[in-house]
Amino acid sequence: MASGSSLLSQDQFLCSVCLDVFTDPVTIPCGHNFCKSCITQYWDSSLVCRCPMCNKLFTNRPEVPVNTLFREMTVQYRESVRVDASSCPDQQCAKPGEVACDVCTGTKLKALKSCLVCLASYCETHLEPHQKVPGLKRHQLTGPVENLEDRICKKHDKPLDLFCKTEQVCVCQFCTESDHKLHPVVPLKEGYEEKKSQLAKKDAEVQQMIQQRQLKIHTLKQSVEISKDDAEREIAHSVQVFTVLMSSIERSQDELIEIIEEKQKTTEKQAEGFIEELEKEIRKLKKRSTELEQLSHTEDHLHLLQSFSSLNTPPQTKDWTEVSVHQPSYVGTVRTAVEQLEKTVSKELEKLYDAELKRVQQYEVDVILDPDTANPYLVLSGDGKQVYSGDIKNNLPDKPERFSCYAFVLGKQGFSSGRFYFEVLVKENTEWDLGVARESVNRKGKITLSPKKGFWTIWLRKGNEYKALASPGVILSLKEKLQKVGVFVDYEEGLVSFYDVEVGAHIYSFTGCTFTERLYPYFSPCNNDGGKNSAPLIISPVNKA
Repeated sequence: MASGSSLLSQDQFLCSVCLDVFTDPVTIPCGHNFCKSCITQYWDSSLVCRCPMCNKLFTNRPEVPVNTLFREMTVQYRESVRVDASSCPDQQCAKPGEVACDVCTGTKLKALKSCLVCLASYCETHLEPHQKVPGLKRHQLTGPVENLEDRICKKHDKPLDLFCKTEQVCVCQFCTESDHKLHPVVPLKEGYEEKKSQLAKKDAEVQQMIQQRQLKIHTLKQSVEISKDDAEREIAHSVQVFTVLMSSIERSQDELIEIIEEKQKTTEKQAEGFIEELEKEIRKLKKRSTELEQLSHTEDHLHLLQSFSSLNTPPQTKDWTEVSVHQPSYVGTVRTAVEQLEKTVSKELEKLYDAELKRVQQYEVDVILDPDTANPYLVLSGDGKQVYSGDIKNNLPDKPERFSCYAFVLGKQGFSSGRFYFEVLVKENTEWDLGVARESVNRKGKITLSPKKGFWTIWLRKGNEYKALASPGVILSLKEKLQKVGVFVDYEEGLVSFYDVEVGAHIYSFTGCTFTERLYPYFSPCNNDGGKNSAPLIISPVNKA
């Protein structure tokens, strides 16, 4: 008479909760079986008692005594499995992640080979027919692999044993006679060797990208440290200034420090955001490097070729070449606070203006006038450092960038980020304009000098009338005639400032500007006025002594 275990399949001895052979099996009222501990824990974790298999709801929690008969059958089944496994003591059972024999029943043994014809994997015992039967000997065997169906051509049901170099896919022999008839194909091994050699190059590229991002992190951290030093120096300077003033300025001092520290926090937050992005990219790139390294060591030709396309393209990353931390400008912060105080601070203001000018002079750029933008009545020196209005119109081509109606000219170099500063001698002129202009300003016909039209300028008219061409314009009250004017721009800060270089004083600032285009130094010596205004505007080097 057959034993109880032989009448039941393997699945009937598995608990649907733990997916293992029953331990102390119990039968609940709906007829389904579970390990006693499994169903008890399942009900303990639920508000109601249901069957995990059929979802039948029980009003009262059922009593679940051990099914002694079924327990004996389970014990017998366990013993039969042990016997089956012990019949092949020299073979290993398949562990998680290993390919198991497709023929074994009960305990699955580790597969020794996979057959690309049978689409099955075999342990040593079940592989024997392929080693003895003449017909099976001709089958193509390979190391044990999973998903054997992926190694068969879906169209022709034949092994994928060739590689199409045109479409970079694995094909079978029949594919070369149809869809890939005119394509160059090579054996898998040849394609495998070619792609494997490329893996090292790809890995080197990924490693280089990692190094670049690590270097960028280092640069960003250095920028933060520099910004911290600037902030600390600025705070120290502000403390020195405010300690000599009346007690009424204490609130202004606190507000100034708060502004500086807030800018520094903004800088740190920006850097932290960049660093976090870079570290995420590094993690992705390291993961890709690991995948490439693992793939380069595989002996599975097909697996390498099939996986190559997905790993060939580096993970999507950001171009960090031009990314940097914006170091906030503190130019004018102390000045702005002190100007709001009483007249007793005038001497401190003079000191501050002088120190401020020295700081912005550190951003000097070499400005050269662009003859292609110069109005035909303007005369430029050979070195591009001087310009004046002549009496005769020069015969020049009317280029799109040339100012046709007004005596305007721009510098050759434009700026789309950072800070820059230049100085211009104006002492011999009775009229002039100075400042910066955005690239897209109108060059033809009527032109209005204002920030809305892309010009941030000051001017002199009638020999003694100075004005900042804001909206509306601001009359500038200056104690003395300007001899040399300094122009400073902080692109990210939206700041354009003008200075009286000779006395070290601030003239005017356009603040809160939004720059979205390249900015160019702007000059106008105005009309000749019958020789009364014939002196040139001269771009002069900065004296930093």
